[in-house]
Amino acid sequence: MNRRSFLSILGIGGTSIYGAMNLNTLNSILGPLENTPKMPVLFLGHGSPMNAIEDNQFVRGFRQISTEIEVPKAILVVSAHWETSGTRVTAMQNPPTIHDFGGFPKALFEVQYPAPGSPELAKEIHQTVQSMEVHLDEQWGLDHGAWTVIRHMYPEANIPVVQLSLDYRKSPREHYDLARELVKLREKGILIVGSGNVVHNLRMVHWQKLNEPYGYDWAIEANTKIKENILNGNHKDLINFRQLGRAFDLAIPTPEHYLPLLYTLGLQGKGEDVSLFNDEPLGGSLTMTSVKIG
Repeated sequence: MNRRSFLSILGIGGTSIYGAMNLNTLNSILGPLENTPKMPVLFLGHGSPMNAIEDNQFVRGFRQISTEIEVPKAILVVSAHWETSGTRVTAMQNPPTIHDFGGFPKALFEVQYPAPGSPELAKEIHQTVQSMEVHLDEQWGLDHGAWTVIRHMYPEANIPVVQLSLDYRKSPREHYDLARELVKLREKGILIVGSGNVVHNLRMVHWQKLNEPYGYDWAIEANTKIKENILNGNHKDLINFRQLGRAFDLAIPTPEHYLPLLYTLGLQGKGEDVSLFNDEPLGGSLTMTSVKIG
């Protein structure tokens, strides 16, 4: 479905797909950011972009988890695939679907996810965060860390989606603390999703076992310890993962796929239930482990 068709379904006229949906219309879709029952928080192991068009156990896990959650008023995604200098939040009315990958079938590049954005939510985040400036961004959109998983959860693309970037200059602790500043959004109908992979070492993927539940010893060790700390509420060790030894160095050679997990954990409230799903290794050096809080 293209954006023009989507706007037509919504009953919004106009000849320009970017001009047709004005801010007042977006606000009427989202509604005022009033208090609601607290929303859960998710970390999704997004894996290969091919999950966008395949039907496998992980895709079914994404679909299932959406049935366990109240329909959100909007979705905020922290994706491994948007790293910036400074912190940014998408603030456009119609975020484009970004195909930020190469070497995949044409069918994958043809997929569009025409969910509206939410300038209102972007401004709310801009005003809520006090420890730093969150810049309003009109250039990015929805990268594959967002749309390849969200499209399975909400295939009608009728829920506004915004993305928050990862400032590559910040420490793991600073990312965790930034998440703490966003906790009130959970009480305003906002579903916050971290999207990455707990173990993510593409250089050591065993390509012959890419789609098999196989993991190197160090990948299983790191993933097991991470899961234990998640379930035990030991956020200190999860923040200080660089101090946990060689298995973690191999499992997390660069931090961008791991940091979205810290955003999910930073939003956890005292005594909240934590559960895991899609908990499988792939290709030796990847894990799809996903987390639901609340």
